Amino acid sequence: MAWQFRSAIAEQVSRVLGLPSERVAKCIQTVPVHRKHESPDFQLFVSSLFEDDHKGSTCNHQKMAQQLAAKLVCDSVISEIGTNRGSVTFKINRNLLTRAILNKIKKDGSNYGLNTEIFSTLRRGRTVVEFSSPNIAKKFHVGHLRSTIIGNFIANLKEAVGNEVIRINYLGDWGLQFGLLGAGFSKFGSEEKLVANPLQHLFEVYVKVNQAAEKDEDVKLSAQAFLRRMEGGDPDALSLWKNFRDLSIQEYAKVYERLAVRFDDYSGESFYKEKSDDVVKQLERTGILQITDNGAAVVDLSEEINPSAFSTVMRSDGTSLYITRDVAAAIDRMERYNFNEMIYVTDKSQINHFQQLFKILKIMGKDQADCCRHVPFGLVRGMKTRRGEVVFLEDVLDEARSRMLQNMAMTRTSKQLEHPSDTAEKIGIAALIVQDFKGQLLSDYKFDWDQALQSTGDTGVFLQYTHARLHRYDEVIYKCLEDYQPRYLVTYLMTLGHLANVAHRTMHVKGSSPEVARARLLFFNNIQMILGNGMRLLGITPVNNM
Repeated sequence: MAWQFRSAIAEQVSRVLGLPSERVAKCIQTVPVHRKHESPDFQLFVSSLFEDDHKGSTCNHQKMAQQLAAKLVCDSVISEIGTNRGSVTFKINRNLLTRAILNKIKKDGSNYGLNTEIFSTLRRGRTVVEFSSPNIAKKFHVGHLRSTIIGNFIANLKEAVGNEVIRINYLGDWGLQFGLLGAGFSKFGSEEKLVANPLQHLFEVYVKVNQAAEKDEDVKLSAQAFLRRMEGGDPDALSLWKNFRDLSIQEYAKVYERLAVRFDDYSGESFYKEKSDDVVKQLERTGILQITDNGAAVVDLSEEINPSAFSTVMRSDGTSLYITRDVAAAIDRMERYNFNEMIYVTDKSQINHFQQLFKILKIMGKDQADCCRHVPFGLVRGMKTRRGEVVFLEDVLDEARSRMLQNMAMTRTSKQLEHPSDTAEKIGIAALIVQDFKGQLLSDYKFDWDQALQSTGDTGVFLQYTHARLHRYDEVIYKCLEDYQPRYLVTYLMTLGHLANVAHRTMHVKGSSPEVARARLLFFNNIQMILGNGMRLLGITPVNNM
């Protein structure tokens, strides 16, 4: 939408300066809407129009902006021209702007903001997003919440602008942890408890066998022996492993349903245990594999990353590692999906791991490594329930629903709902997502229940409230696509929500003439549509009553 008006401004500026209008258009920026006072719609920094030798002091830029503004005139599109800190500012004819935007929203519906000219140069194709990826045979840890909701947002975003998206949940379903669990189940496990509460019981077994392994070397040795049996194809060991895996996926599916998250492929490290042997052989053929004194196989990455960078790809006992299986998985996806890009969403502790992964792929001659990207994020601190420090995600979701139900019961304006628990769950999850998405993903943040569940301010509850009662959107989406930071969209939706509430208090539908009432209803319906579209991109399911 903004491009239509940007082009009109660019044509007039290009005539005055004798520059190509396409070049001018790229230098014109939208100005975010201010909540408390009117602001211009567009600005053009004069320094961005010229080469470096024309760039000087701020004072000189301001003078150049004033000289340019004096030569420009208002017309049927531009209603005001001004200057501000080295830029020329433009305000668009309000009737024209309002009519154009409302007609565009009405025409495009749920696709509004996703098919404008700003996306014309976007390369579309097949995107693989790997996210969530919990370790099976363990309850869904709260530490996986961020990977799940951030990965879901990126997948939604890519899909919304026309990419074919493949959502992969790469389960931690192999390795020494299963050696420990397999060895521990025969000692601490119960088939009865496994059937009654699979993940809780497996978690209890895992805790006990870890404690035993710290005190008893024989327990460690039996865990290593069980892993070798798995890697050697022992039917009993693999049968036990498969049962743990199937039960885990069934339990995880319940959590994903609550979060409205879906996957196209549940893969895992186990799929690549044999292919990881091929990786080691390929690395050996390239001549970059080194064998250490203790018999482990390593790749020297000192020239690629830093002088001390080595990546172990095979243990001394011949078993594979996480990095080896990741290399095998990446190569398999390159061949199977022929993707245009692959995005990994994990916490920032794995930054070094992915640097090594991408370098190894490049060394192996896999050019698609350049299309791989890691989106890291920080940790959530202080997430507690009323019972104390929280460990499992289910407890967080239950707590969010419980607190929201309590808040709704205490609010006099709450409506009688057919399914109050379902509504409370959706609002509670919106609160969790918005609290998480408001800042830089790479930053750690301290979680605060009271702040997250407030009905005023920049919260998920406020977004749901605005939707239930009722910068430019496409450019915000484009900005999110550049660095996968959801905070731009959150800020936009919050600003829109606050402005909508101001309008709701002043632009009454009831008591207005039929013509005015229809116009105002259209206005509020369009706001609701945009809020709903944006919330769904974030992974929030909008509610219609609360």
